[in-house]
Amino acid sequence: MAKIEKFNELKSLIAGLEADADKFYNKGNSAAGTRVRKGLQDIKNLAQEVRLEIQDAKNTK
Repeated sequence: MAKIEKFNELKSLIAGLEADADKFYNKGNSAAGTRVRKGLQDIKNLAQEVRLEIQDAKNTK
């Protein structure tokens, strides 16, 4: 996967959580909160991958 695609995937994951975050915070839907937590974990892992790729790219220049 190209590096910018991972960054775009991060943006997409964040946008995809918006509806569930609204359901959790404004409507009290606890299942939506669980989905938000899982999504945030996925974002965390992908963000770490992106960080490592950026660091590797910086070190190889």
